[in-house]
Amino acid sequence: MPLHPAIAHVTQRIIDRSQTTRQTYLASMQAQHKAGRSQRAGMGCANMAHAFAALPANDKLKVREARAPHLGIVTAYNDMLSAHQPYEHYPEQIKAAARAVGATAQVAGGVPAMCDGITQGAAGMELSLFSRDVIALATAVALSHNVFDAALFLGICDKIVPGLLMGALQFGHLPAVFVPAGPMTSGLSNDQKSKVRQQYAQGLVNRDALLEAESQAYHGAGTCTFYGTANSNQMLLEIMGLQLPGSSFVNPGTPLREALTADAVHRAVGLVGADNVPPLTLAGIVDEKVIVNGIIGLLATGGSTNHTLHLVAIARSAGILIDWDDFAELSHVTPLLARIYPNGAADVNHFHAAGGMGFLLRELLDAGLLHADVHTVMGPGLARCTQEPWLDGGVLAWRAAPATSGDLAVLRPVNNPFSTDGGLRLLKGNLGRSVVKVSAVKPEHRVVRAPAVVVADQQDLLALYEQGHLQRDFIAVVRYQGPQANGMPELHKLMPPLGALQDQGFKVALVTDGRMSGASGKVPSAIHLSPEALGGGPIARVMDGDLITLDCEQGLLELEVDAATLAARQPRVPDLSANAHGTGRALFGLFRRNAATAEAGASPLLG
Repeated sequence: MPLHPAIAHVTQRIIDRSQTTRQTYLASMQAQHKAGRSQRAGMGCANMAHAFAALPANDKLKVREARAPHLGIVTAYNDMLSAHQPYEHYPEQIKAAARAVGATAQVAGGVPAMCDGITQGAAGMELSLFSRDVIALATAVALSHNVFDAALFLGICDKIVPGLLMGALQFGHLPAVFVPAGPMTSGLSNDQKSKVRQQYAQGLVNRDALLEAESQAYHGAGTCTFYGTANSNQMLLEIMGLQLPGSSFVNPGTPLREALTADAVHRAVGLVGADNVPPLTLAGIVDEKVIVNGIIGLLATGGSTNHTLHLVAIARSAGILIDWDDFAELSHVTPLLARIYPNGAADVNHFHAAGGMGFLLRELLDAGLLHADVHTVMGPGLARCTQEPWLDGGVLAWRAAPATSGDLAVLRPVNNPFSTDGGLRLLKGNLGRSVVKVSAVKPEHRVVRAPAVVVADQQDLLALYEQGHLQRDFIAVVRYQGPQANGMPELHKLMPPLGALQDQGFKVALVTDGRMSGASGKVPSAIHLSPEALGGGPIARVMDGDLITLDCEQGLLELEVDAATLAARQPRVPDLSANAHGTGRALFGLFRRNAATAEAGASPLLG
């Protein structure tokens, strides 16, 4: 089927908007590429000796001859994060797989990896967003030695994949393959976990019960199984053609997982090219069409709202300029095909078993809702990514994804979607621009007109709830939560009490210049409001009791205060000095002062 005209229109608009920046980026990549030679060709002998001093003798010989491909590994391994713990032994596996096809590999460097689940509601969360940019910087440091012919990237969770990809794109003249580790096996159901969280917020169960529920949900090695930012990252890498098809949601420690890791290495070696075969570089894969495919994948699956920041920053790293209008227009024509918690009861293991990424991609391709004419690590054409891996007599093989969904409550075809749109809306009005995800918000909750309850810290709103002051209709205005103010921590702890109030029959919503969890839930939340309060945004002038209309259907976020009155008010700036100290925050002053707006990706690196 031909490409949907709305997708073609948005893509062309992005191409036109990005013409200058994209050409500059591609020229830079071309200047770094050493045609017909290994990347390390021409290095001085002393430089070479330093780079390969610790390699085994046979590997050293291959590298010195400068004929066999040499792969750099950038890893986010640590054994505190369940998602990254399986990466401990990946370097050894990768080196063995490289040797099996006559290549060599080295760990080029490590990048930090923090867990939002640990830091939610704590001071450490104020480093979370900027950890993405630190990871991008660390990736650049790892690859700056310029001795590698291709790179493998080991990372999964919230800011790690965006940071790795932002850094990798600065070395887009190299082939690149991302290597996942897979989700943990399913534990306590997401519905049960969510119920216990709300019961705890209402004082119906104690902390011991809460901890037991959380421990049963997050219980082993692998990525958390709900569809937040981490698993949205994995979907994104697959649909962008940067990760092996069907590899995202294969559990760690299985024979299939190990076979996929080895094949990722072999693909990276193949992408380097050979005599009369040009390499397929990262810059050659990630173009405007691939970015649009990524947006559509997020919309079709109800993916993380964090990617209205991250994907913008990733695209800018490749010289491609996208904005929230692009997301909103694509959302209008993209059907919602998956229901994964928090947009449904299922987890990613269930989604994978029901047909997973292969089924999803084929449905979107057949309906003309994705660009098919793109490059992937599997070769030309996105259709190659509709395959799923399996072991045929212990050997990795590929077969077509299932023709039908294994569970229509989790995964549906285009002709029978959960919703005819992707559930992401752009809200505009006299408070600025924000985004809201409605895929988990029931229709009767999508329009809220209520007085504002204004706070400058999520803990203040939680205190009001615990004191019983929020038993009414209201819109919580949580400001001074933007990247310039405090690094834009997620406000995930607000969802259980707000959800409980909604269940009691109150009309409630959230408006913030901060972030909500990547697993945004059932309460309408206008997030990433730009400009932020500290950047002169009108949200700084909102007062308790002001009426606000949040209308997800009409795309409206309006403060019912006339322009003259609003302009005459002085912004109410709280004491933010505590945001600059403790938990390493003093080191991130430069980042806060130079952060871009949320709609521009909230990065201090990209201007």
